Amino acid sequence: MIQAWFRHACVALSVGALMLVTPNVASAEPVSSISRIEVESARTVIAHVYSASMDRVVRLRVRTPADTSEPRPTLYLLNGAGGGDGQATWDARTDVDEFFADKNVNVVTPLDGSFTYYTDWERDDPALGRNKWTTFLTQELPPIIDEQFRTSGVNAIAGLSMSGTSVLSLAIAAPTLYRAVGAYSGCAETSTELGQLYVRTVVESRGEADAENMWGPVDGPGWAANDPYVNADKLRGIDLYISSATGLPGPHENLGARSVENDPGLLLNQIVVGGVIEAAVDACTHRLAARLDELGIPARFEFRSRGTHSWGYWQDDLHNSWPMIARAVGVA
Repeated sequence: MIQAWFRHACVALSVGALMLVTPNVASAEPVSSISRIEVESARTVIAHVYSASMDRVVRLRVRTPADTSEPRPTLYLLNGAGGGDGQATWDARTDVDEFFADKNVNVVTPLDGSFTYYTDWERDDPALGRNKWTTFLTQELPPIIDEQFRTSGVNAIAGLSMSGTSVLSLAIAAPTLYRAVGAYSGCAETSTELGQLYVRTVVESRGEADAENMWGPVDGPGWAANDPYVNADKLRGIDLYISSATGLPGPHENLGARSVENDPGLLLNQIVVGGVIEAAVDACTHRLAARLDELGIPARFEFRSRGTHSWGYWQDDLHNSWPMIARAVGVA
């Protein structure tokens, strides 16, 4: 049964959304707002949020805290390259629902943004459209979530693979917004040859988009401006958990793994393709560790001697980084 407070909240949200989207002749600019709420369960909703900067509605899954007797912090938990489409998601591939069942935190996950690096693109793209994700995630969305879900206004962010890079870039763009960052298997470089190859593989090979529409020419300033390694000093004061592995087969390379589903073909792909990708990510992550050490910025690095670019390890990372995140946002 849906809790009474939740039913009332949904009614309030629906009424508030109708008021916010009602045309106002006195206002010339559109306003970001919640346009619709779908109830999935007693503690989970799908929020449809209109983004003024992107001029479209973004779907988000919002998990509410176990105890709502007082305002709670928010963890923005980003999906990887697929952006929440298909089966390569936190919900489909991990125990995220069970893990947060007893936790006093709001968990917000965009179900959109595939192949965009969750960044502000310089130009609209024929394949991926208009993308202003930095603006949306750091400016438009937090006050909406804070107001509608009665949060404490304290935030953390975590992501994997593509968004393992993005969460560091977002923290650089808004260094006072997040108390903690969890970056799982993301290449923390965007202006090096390796980093650009990684980005272009995601954006162009998988997203069929033009990476220069994102940050301009590869030798231009946009790629360096979004590079966590180049701008590492802006991570000072944020609690950091950053992980990678060597790419060698590890404990989650087996037919019983949730990401493999007893399919030998999927297992082979995880070992070969996932191994190559993770090895490249590992090189980026070791360079970031050296950079942060040089700057005197503390961080927890999880360097696994074995493991591929796959969901079992990211579930482990979420579990392992949670105590640090919880302390940083005040729910430990």
